[in-house]
This record gives sequence, structure tokens and C-alpha cells, in this order.
Amino acid sequence: MDGDREVHAELEQASAAWVGQPAALAFSSGYAANLGLLSALAGPGDLIVSDALNHASIVDGARLSRAEVAVVPHLDVGAVEDTLAQRRGRARRAFVVTEAYFSMDADSPDLGRLRRACDAHDATLVVDEAHALGVLGPHGRGLCAEHGIEADALVGTYGKAFGAAGAFVAGCSALVDWLWNRSRSFVFSTGLSPAVASAALQGLDSARAEPQLRESVLSSASRLRDGLQSAGVVARGYGHIVPWVIGDARDAVRVADALREQGIDVRPIRPPSVPSGSARLRLTVTASHRGSDIERAVEAIRRVSRGQAP
Repeated sequence: MDGDREVHAELEQASAAWVGQPAALAFSSGYAANLGLLSALAGPGDLIVSDALNHASIVDGARLSRAEVAVVPHLDVGAVEDTLAQRRGRARRAFVVTEAYFSMDADSPDLGRLRRACDAHDATLVVDEAHALGVLGPHGRGLCAEHGIEADALVGTYGKAFGAAGAFVAGCSALVDWLWNRSRSFVFSTGLSPAVASAALQGLDSARAEPQLRESVLSSASRLRDGLQSAGVVARGYGHIVPWVIGDARDAVRVADALREQGIDVRPIRPPSVPSGSARLRLTVTASHRGSDIERAVEAIRRVSRGQAP
């Protein structure tokens, strides 16, 4: 039987409209989306220019494509430009792949400059907006929208701000048709269940109808960052993801355990998820967090960071 239902088509149409693209295709996960997208688009003789801190799904998709992969330093657009200038002439096609908002460092590339570099060198721009959509950019439509640029392929997920599961790739109709037929992680995998697709669609509807949720998240995140700074804790980046880099993996686990004993549930992020020596705690603010929650978290972190936790 055909597994597609009307809700799948509605979800894909809503996803494409959300990010200002003509069409979209839903995948079972963000990992499957990036894996299937890159391995279906690129191949031997092509060049993929990838940020050093791109997600594992991007790394694996690039490897499976069998294209030449050039890894450039994190957020170094100049290195992207230099790589394209030096290698584009030898490549059949070129792809520049980046995340819009890096979840481990809460930072972003200059998407406008990347778009111009791709245009100058006839390269395809692929942007993973997984951690930005729903929260960042105008009306939560992501950082491509904020920079006023259009990615050639845009990846988004339903399992972050939209509270469901799965993901999508958005772009032109030809891209979606190609992925429908050639993306192995789509063709040879079970798609979203109708229940999950319905939940994702409801999440998109809520993001449109309840902008106060997004405003609450960003306000609480700003309050948390200010509180951490007053406690002597340096948080990286900006926005609703608040990374606290501790360094040693064992120290990160110890601090996370101490915070958990005080009712603050936060997970230590250790290698290989982050580079060696940069283990961290990643705090993520949600719309359900109230001012009292932020204050309690800051006070607990203050005590732990000063060695005063019970």
C-alpha cells in the first residue's frame, strides 16, 4: 500500500511555505534528511565544502556521496571562498554545506557572504536550519530569512521547536522530485507515521499562531545568559542554546551530576560530539521555563561553579 496520506502532503506544503521554498520532502529524521540529501546530490568528481563543526549527519552524507570533501575552519567564510577559487575549476559541481545555527556553540556563519561566494563560483548552497527554525529569524522562519537569502537546499527538523519528530528538505520542485526517487534514506526507509506528521503540522501551526512562545524563549535565554555572566560563567554564542564549556569530560560529568542533585537536569556533552578538551553543558531554554526557573538554575550554577554545592 501507498504509505502517503493527505497529512503528509499538507505537512510538506506547510514546511515549504514556512521557509519560502517551492516544495519540500519529509524524512523520518534530521539525520536521514542530511544523509539522503548529500549522498543523492553529490558524487565522484564533485566538491563539497563543509564547515569543520557540521553535524555528523552532514559529515556522513558527504562521505557517502564519494565527492571530494574540503573541511574548512569553523565559520571561516574566507576559507570557503579560497577553497572554491582554488578547486572549483577542477570539480564537476560544487556544494557549500553549513548549519545556520550550530547547536554546540550557539553561533552562526555569515550566510549572506556564503550565498555571494556560491553565486560567484557557481556552487550550490545547502543550509541546515534545524536548530534555528521556530525560534530565530523573522517570525521564527530561520536565519536564511533573517539574512534575506535563499538556500538552494534547506534542511529543517520537526523534533526541535515544533515538538514532534522527523525532518524535511526544502527547495525547488526538481530537487524534491530527485530526492523522492534517488535519496536512499527516503526510498528505503519507513516514512513518518500519520500521527507524527499530524503532530509536526500542529507544531508548525502553533509557531505561526503563537509568536509569544518564541518571544518568551528568547527573553528567558537572554535572562539566563545575563545571570550566568553575573555568576562568572562564560556562555558561548547567542540565542536559546546556552553552551557552558568546561573542558575536561570528567569535570563536565561531575558538574552535571552536581546540578542534577539540585534539581537542574542538564546533560554533559563530551567527545566525540565535541572536540577533545571542550566538553560542555548545553542548556536549552524553552517556552515553558518561567523567570523563577531561570533564577533557580542560575543560583544552582553559581553554587556549583564556586564549589559550594552540597
